[in-house]
Amino acid sequence: MKQIRTEAVISAPPAKVWAVLTDFARYHEWNPLNIAAEGEARAGGKIRTTFLNPAGRPGATITQTVTLTLFEPYTALAWSGVVPLLFHGTHHFTLEPVAEGTRLLHGEDMGGLIAMTFSAEKLERDFRPHYVAVNQALAKRVAALG
Repeated sequence: MKQIRTEAVISAPPAKVWAVLTDFARYHEWNPLNIAAEGEARAGGKIRTTFLNPAGRPGATITQTVTLTLFEPYTALAWSGVVPLLFHGTHHFTLEPVAEGTRLLHGEDMGGLIAMTFSAEKLERDFRPHYVAVNQALAKRVAALG
């Protein structure tokens, strides 16, 4: 299993961060990794998402329908997508209230034949910056919405 882990503190309570994370129809307005999404924000919900493919050529995207596998309001959100044998991934967000607002833990767990080819260096160089960019864009979006 390959993993990406990032962390950030957002100057807003978890409820405000949650509202932005679960407003899939507006991802195209702020999210630099998941550049489009649509679907119902609920446990077991199906979300059609288009995301940048950090493993591919610059600007390459993948469109896939993922399933919300974890949906705990104001606390945790995760979705999973599968291409049998080749790839399975679970993208996840955890929100923790802290004095400064919300501690965001954001990452992905990946497996399958394609993920097996990703070195730790590749994950750090080609993947992690996109996840950090999401954290920064999420903080900016939450701040802009007040």
